[in-house]
Amino acid sequence: MDLLTNRFKQALKAGHPQIGLWLGLCSSYSAEILAGAGFDWLLIDGEHAPNHIPSILTQLQAIAPYPSQPVVRSPWNDPVLIKQLLDIGAQTLLVPMIQNAEQAREAVRATRYPPAGIRGVGSALARASRWNRIPDYLVRANDEICVLVQVETREALRNLPEILTVEGVDGVFIGPADLSADMGYSGNPQHPEVKAAIEQAICQIAASDKAAGILMTHVETAEHYLNLGARFVAVGVDTTLLATAANSLVARFGKKQEKITPPSLSTY
Repeated sequence: MDLLTNRFKQALKAGHPQIGLWLGLCSSYSAEILAGAGFDWLLIDGEHAPNHIPSILTQLQAIAPYPSQPVVRSPWNDPVLIKQLLDIGAQTLLVPMIQNAEQAREAVRATRYPPAGIRGVGSALARASRWNRIPDYLVRANDEICVLVQVETREALRNLPEILTVEGVDGVFIGPADLSADMGYSGNPQHPEVKAAIEQAICQIAASDKAAGILMTHVETAEHYLNLGARFVAVGVDTTLLATAANSLVARFGKKQEKITPPSLSTY
């Protein structure tokens, strides 16, 4: 069994659209439930969900037996955190708040062993190499890492052409929540100006050799972005699915909910 080949990276290179789901419940149990649902990829969120290295590890272990491919969002573009995430077995990383090409290069360097980068060598202690049971892990690891950088501000969009030239960046993910806030439309990524900016960015990315990605729970908008050329699209969030289902169920029995934001006003 080949544990090292990154099937998510292969799919992006082949141009196959990948449909994903966001994981924010920080539970290996719920992660395994969703791993069996049939999504191409599952995003384990280390930025906005209360995850840490041990909880991300257990979710990676829970997802591993299933076809769904795990993607881990690091809390920040921090080489120490990235090193730890790689060593516990994350092969595809989403790095938030990349503003320019230099930051993108730093993210790539953090994922590569020397001389190509600065990742520390500790494979004998690492789940990533299955504790050195994967033959030639140190030789092959660099090529199997998939780096996705997140652009989510007007500055990042201005610098997008330069970011797209960075070798080792496999995909560029547009963060609709932060982008809409930065543009002055907080909580409203459906605003025409925000949508226009997203559409332009997707077209720019699709025209390069990189894969475009986004999180969009509005089904028609997600389909629109896929038609524009987005290659990896998350179409739901586990916390939102749970809250919405619970709200709907309790409402059927006449219970009132206070201060509940209607799904139509969701950030995504």
